[in-house]
Amino acid sequence: MISFDNTEIAFRSKSNKDLRRAFWLFKIIGSPTIVKIGKAVTNFFLAIRFPMAWAIKPTIFKQFCGGETIPECDKTINTLGSFNVGTILDYSVEGKINDEDFNQTVEVILDTIKRAKKDKNIPFAVFKVSGIGRFDLLEKASNKNHQLSEKENKELAVINSRIGKICQAAHDCQVSVFIDAEESWIQDIIDRWANEQMIKFNYSLPIVYNTLQMYRHDRMNYLREMLLFAKENKIIYAAKIVRGAYMEKERARAATKAYPSPIQVDKNATDRDYDEALNFMVSNKSHFALCAGTHNEESSLKLSQLLKKNGIPANDTRFYFSQLLGMSDHISYNLANAGYNVAKYVPFGPIREVMPYLLRRADENTSVAGQTGRELSLITKERKRRKMLAGKIITQNNKND
Repeated sequence: MISFDNTEIAFRSKSNKDLRRAFWLFKIIGSPTIVKIGKAVTNFFLAIRFPMAWAIKPTIFKQFCGGETIPECDKTINTLGSFNVGTILDYSVEGKINDEDFNQTVEVILDTIKRAKKDKNIPFAVFKVSGIGRFDLLEKASNKNHQLSEKENKELAVINSRIGKICQAAHDCQVSVFIDAEESWIQDIIDRWANEQMIKFNYSLPIVYNTLQMYRHDRMNYLREMLLFAKENKIIYAAKIVRGAYMEKERARAATKAYPSPIQVDKNATDRDYDEALNFMVSNKSHFALCAGTHNEESSLKLSQLLKKNGIPANDTRFYFSQLLGMSDHISYNLANAGYNVAKYVPFGPIREVMPYLLRRADENTSVAGQTGRELSLITKERKRRKMLAGKIITQNNKND
């Protein structure tokens, strides 16, 4: 059975300097007060366009991002690849609102697909639909009670064409692409578009992946519907399964607008549906391709056991594990060391543009129970192991002298 406590394997790509930086970063992130103050100061400096790269790039940016450009990510790609961990280049620029920016984002995503085509260490590309189209329009299109105007329909068609361009390029390059999940009130149109692209391209290989957030109480039933959808259309339904990223926002909006919350009643319900989704997809392996996006040790272990139980080789490319760069290395590296398919999300982009992503990472590590403490305990354990090893080597050398 895989152990996620082997820190020698977990941190073998990290220098002592890397571990020191990570230790102090997680120490800081572990304090809600410091994170709150840090966010306020950072947002103020961003607003007045105060230069911050000198402080951010060698610290939090280096921990959680691969670089500002695709070429700058090469070192990270190669380092991960040397330990059999793949890279998912994630252009993490957000909040754009005009067509020029949306088209520029499409071009960068196409560049990540082209980069992946020539590198076995990059198994997936990824994009967010809200990164290539207006959020408010996606919200209107997902609202069954809203009648779109002719102008809005035309703009919506442009967004759909951008998605088609990306998915066509992925198919032509034989590179799988994730369509990331977003807020529930824009997810319906994303689901429809993802399904349309799967019908076009997933007939022999899982090219297009949708993303399902299992903290939504309706997603397990939706997944069952997708099995029927896959059978009817004779395709592979490919999905990245995650717990979710917008819980507080979802609950707040539901309360404000007085509609039933789409979020599970508690974490246990989310965990139950997440693991049920893994079991359901593995049990119906001829119709599904799965990427388990999780920092949860129990779910990672469960999927490895399900694969073994169902006679599926660890390296079967229909089944992947994924974590974020800079987090949960004890899961990623130990799985990869055991022969499983693993890929890290590697965000990249100009520092100023990526700051919203970095601030969310700080929030996530602060709010997720046990996340920061677990990271710190593992880093501390490895630093002690290395110190003891260094002491033994010095003692042995002295004896030899």
